[in-house]
Amino acid sequence: MCEVFISADPALYESRVRSVRLHGAATSIRLENLFWEVLGEIASRDGMSVPQLCTRLHDELDAEHRGIDNFASFLRVCCGRYLALQLSGGIPRDASIPIGSLNARRVLASEQRPFSSREARACQTPQMPQMPQMPQTLAA
Repeated sequence: MCEVFISADPALYESRVRSVRLHGAATSIRLENLFWEVLGEIASRDGMSVPQLCTRLHDELDAEHRGIDNFASFLRVCCGRYLALQLSGGIPRDASIPIGSLNARRVLASEQRPFSSREARACQTPQMPQMPQMPQTLAA
């Protein structure tokens, strides 16, 4: 099993820092090269550069959630969701079709959520394992 993952080109998981201007303020974002490549594909589908995409995502996330805790992690999740939505058929693999032209509700309806926020919260609280019940015949 591990061979599938460890055979990846090391250049894909090397980190790279890019400087992006968000409303005139320069900020640095560190991501692995694979994520920069996926962001480039997402941006080009809608005729944007990666910095333009980052600015748009930042603005819309900030407007929706009133703050951004970890923008680099958010970008990684965006890339993962983009690839997963392609696999589920929600986003066409044809890169000439702009994402902005798609019906967002239809795209999201195709999403397979393997890990819900409820499951994430459950992982944060360690649970004590339950002891197995002793059969009545052995308990006497």
